Amino acid sequence: MSEQRTSVLSEISREMVRLYKELFGRGPTRARTDFAGPDVVVSTLENTFTPAEQRLAEMGEDQRLRDTRMYFQSATDDEFRAVIERILGRKVRAFNSAIDTKVDVCVEVFHLEPRADV
Repeated sequence: MSEQRTSVLSEISREMVRLYKELFGRGPTRARTDFAGPDVVVSTLENTFTPAEQRLAEMGEDQRLRDTRMYFQSATDDEFRAVIERILGRKVRAFNSAIDTKVDVCVEVFHLEPRADV
């Protein structure tokens, strides 16, 4: 992988951590971003639960935790898209977010508009 590509992916990971801290009050302890083909970017984030979310997980309230997190993700959709569009200079056509409540791993998946120069 080229140094420039690695740098861009690292920047996206840093921005995902920053967004989580800013928007949810707690950032992940691990973050990694990769391309999954030419038009898909996947950020994997670990240990993102706030204390309240951790409590819901401990209580077995997995669906309530998913619903709460997805509600906040939806409310902040524009901020997540803006990071990718700014860093990559490409339009995000779709954004998906998922969480595994058993192990506190989230993924943010960005589907990009196809590149015009290809």
